[in-house]
Amino acid sequence: MPSYPTLSRSRPGPRRRSLLAGTAGAVLLTGCSDAGSGEGDGRSADAERLRARAARDSAALLDRYDAVIAAHAPLSARLRPLREEVARHAKAFGDGGPTPTPAATRAPEPPVPGDRKDALRLLATAERELARRRGKQLLDAPGELARLLASVAAAGAAHAYLLTEKGAEGNGEGDDK
Repeated sequence: MPSYPTLSRSRPGPRRRSLLAGTAGAVLLTGCSDAGSGEGDGRSADAERLRARAARDSAALLDRYDAVIAAHAPLSARLRPLREEVARHAKAFGDGGPTPTPAATRAPEPPVPGDRKDALRLLATAERELARRRGKQLLDAPGELARLLASVAAAGAAHAYLLTEKGAEGNGEGDDK
């Protein structure tokens, strides 16, 4: 019996599902833009207050990282990348200007615990609480600021995970005293 090549039922070019998915994605992305928000560039007074608050919160978290690193030097290699990311967040919310609100004018931070695990837990709690607060704030923020808040909140949640014992298990670094 001769062998005949089988014909594929698929046609060259994109499939219908791909086109539909691409179109749906484009519609969703268009819906997320600032074009119809009436906010212009998202610089309303409320947005500016929200941005300033987010910058102060990031600066306070940065101070907390610095305090833990100063109190527990062996943790510095583990904490430095997270600290640098928090510094970038403060800068992004401050529009690239200096980190707002000097530490001297902010409310004092709680003292750093003497135990390393407790110090990491303090940072994880601060990251988690700030991520939760930013998640709520983004609901009232204009498009671009909402996207920035969402991104930074997600990063904060990841930091909280990495600072916990669960997160530490995955990176092979111990928290021995």
